Amino acid sequence: MKKFLSEIRTIKPANLFMLTVAGIINGFGITLFLMPVNLYDSGISGTSMLLAQITPLSLSVFLLLLNIPLFLYGLKKQGTAFTVSAIYTVGIYSLTSWLISDVLPVDVSFASPLAGTDLLLCAIFGGVISGVGSGLAIRFGGAMDGIEVMAVIFAKGFGISVGSFVMIYNTLLYIICGFVKDSWILPLYSIVAYFGALKTIDFIVDGLQRSKAATIITSKPDEICKELMSEFGCGITLFDAKGGYSGAELKMLYFVVNRFQVVKMKKIVQKHDPLAYITLCEVADVISAAR
Repeated sequence: MKKFLSEIRTIKPANLFMLTVAGIINGFGITLFLMPVNLYDSGISGTSMLLAQITPLSLSVFLLLLNIPLFLYGLKKQGTAFTVSAIYTVGIYSLTSWLISDVLPVDVSFASPLAGTDLLLCAIFGGVISGVGSGLAIRFGGAMDGIEVMAVIFAKGFGISVGSFVMIYNTLLYIICGFVKDSWILPLYSIVAYFGALKTIDFIVDGLQRSKAATIITSKPDEICKELMSEFGCGITLFDAKGGYSGAELKMLYFVVNRFQVVKMKKIVQKHDPLAYITLCEVADVISAAR
């Protein structure tokens, strides 16, 4: 019990606030755009939406019934802080959905109050808004859906990756939705919402300002380092390197720039060493730890 309480205390109030915001945003996206026109979210949330359409129980009830057992089952692997944060976030999402659908004077019974019956608009905005909520939940230590916990638990037994498990689950979900509704238009538009949510989650979790990490192999490190540091005002990490064919002693420079600095960086390197070898890869977060 002491360990349980100590882990709960590690959840920062700021994170709890952002998880509250995340749950509210997700609830708005789902209940104002997707549910009124019978489009479906992905994962457990999408399953809950389908079950809410074919049974007397509401979306908010199924969100709790399906998600909470998964989070609790994954408690040992995911940790107490994550499990509590995830259950809290889903609780806020469920509460928001219930308030909009059953309490507030908003008619969401047959059309979106903001996008009407336009399926494309509902799919795009529903996906993006719910993606913002899910992305914020992940970024601040929680989760909006138990599908990834389910994937961690069961994927290994099927001999597939977590990502493949999630993709297969969602594919089967949309196929079942098509058969249940006897229409493939709604599941196909739901896939649009799904990919909109995925891209939005990437932006929220990884950040909008992605940088480029440059690895430069050169025989003239001093000149290149001097001008790069002077031009961009940041440090460079150097490693010893050796040519595999020539056996020449070289230096490997590791340097991070934003997307607007890439062209100038290439020109500087090629000016000093036309034979320099440059590779670029995308990095999501650049964190400078205090020393």
